Amino acid sequence: MRHKKLKGKLGRSSSHRSSLLANLSISLITHRKIETTYTKAKEVRRHVEKLVTIAKINNLQVQREVQKVIKNKKASKVLFEEISPKYLERNGGYTRIVKTGFRKGDAAPLAVIEFVE
Repeated sequence: MRHKKLKGKLGRSSSHRSSLLANLSISLITHRKIETTYTKAKEVRRHVEKLVTIAKINNLQVQREVQKVIKNKKASKVLFEEISPKYLERNGGYTRIVKTGFRKGDAAPLAVIEFVE
């Protein structure tokens, strides 16, 4: 039974899932907006919002914790210098998901995830 199981597995092993979420997070941080399937967007939202929340502290330990997760120096620099300072007064809800339709090949629901201005 799946009682109290909060994570979506996305049909992948745990290592593949963590790599996927890390790569989607890097893309979202560097491009500010990405289009993906709706379920992946919901999982990336959970992942990125936690990163932004801890990045608001901005000390060396937090920078190392973020580097463990996203493993991209350019993206972590953007996160600490551009994205997290914008949300210092905000207590959550840093991203927005907008449904955009269905993919032509397999009719998977698509969504755009972006940072709220």
